[in-house]
Amino acid sequence: MSTRLQGKVRIVGTGLIGTSIGLGLTKQGVLVSLEDSSPANERLAADYGAGSVASSKDAPDLVVVCVPPDVTARVVAKQLEAFPKAVVTDVASVKSQIVDELAASGSDLSRYVGSHPMAGRERGGAASGRADIFIGRPWVIAEHAEASQVAMKLVEELALDLGSSPIRMSPAEHDRAVALVSHVPQLISSLLAARLIGANGVELAGQGLRDTIRIAASDPKLWVQILGANASEVVSVLKDFQGDLTQVISALDDVSAAGSLSAIDQAISAGNRGVEQLPGKHGSKRTQLETFTIIIEDRPGQLAKLFTEINEIGVNAEDVKLEHNPGAQLGMLELSVVPTSAQKLQDELSARGWRFA
Repeated sequence: MSTRLQGKVRIVGTGLIGTSIGLGLTKQGVLVSLEDSSPANERLAADYGAGSVASSKDAPDLVVVCVPPDVTARVVAKQLEAFPKAVVTDVASVKSQIVDELAASGSDLSRYVGSHPMAGRERGGAASGRADIFIGRPWVIAEHAEASQVAMKLVEELALDLGSSPIRMSPAEHDRAVALVSHVPQLISSLLAARLIGANGVELAGQGLRDTIRIAASDPKLWVQILGANASEVVSVLKDFQGDLTQVISALDDVSAAGSLSAIDQAISAGNRGVEQLPGKHGSKRTQLETFTIIIEDRPGQLAKLFTEINEIGVNAEDVKLEHNPGAQLGMLELSVVPTSAQKLQDELSARGWRFA
């Protein structure tokens, strides 16, 4: 398999992202060495196939720093000094603070380009690493005035080889954007999930709640660092959100008052317009889909059978969600298809014995 990266890559930090980068590059034949403050983590990532344990004799062309945000600048500076011919990047979730710290330390910023793959999972660690988590995902290249074009190109090649779409932004633009699309959603998800502690009726929860609180399972220690490093941008978004929430609370507090129902309608409608801003099938380019729910027995082979028969019918499943029915050995599979295929699919699946909710 042909790759853009032709040299050696050193990965510092073998958690989820570092291991996933190593797996993706090694799969394509790139020579990857691994370094971690924990020898056990280092060996585990190597055992999974993310690369070989680093040696002091390594001479990498590219170093990818994948360590917690509060030590990223320090580790980047150390790598720039240790490998004076290498380009160094990092994958931390906040960029401005790192550039400022490196400039203050006198590091060679011409060989440093910060980056941030917009990919991940709720679970961390080498054992959660996957070579495919970057495919189709944006990868921010945080360009700054002192970065050389050679360094910029090398980091973009890293993103492209892993299947990502590189997007150039300044560190400040990046931090402002991720506050809205990543950091505040994490906080809102966590705060909502916390309301479930000791609450009655949790057994009634459906897929809507599960979707909303999915990321609340994320690592608190990591998020304390991320939010602390991007606090000013996060606070700005939260204050706007606070204003919107105050208006909705006021309207619900007296729904008979003039304008209350209109205010609620406007809030929900604005949400509709916001969803349309998202790229891809379910955002600005989305096709209007028709959705229905199929009842699936909770036993081996049923999902495979269903999707095989959908394929035989010749219909493309545009989106799928699966939820278990509380108290019954049944699954509820929500299937979305283009409207022109919906009736055909329902008729043929019914004829094959599938039931609909």
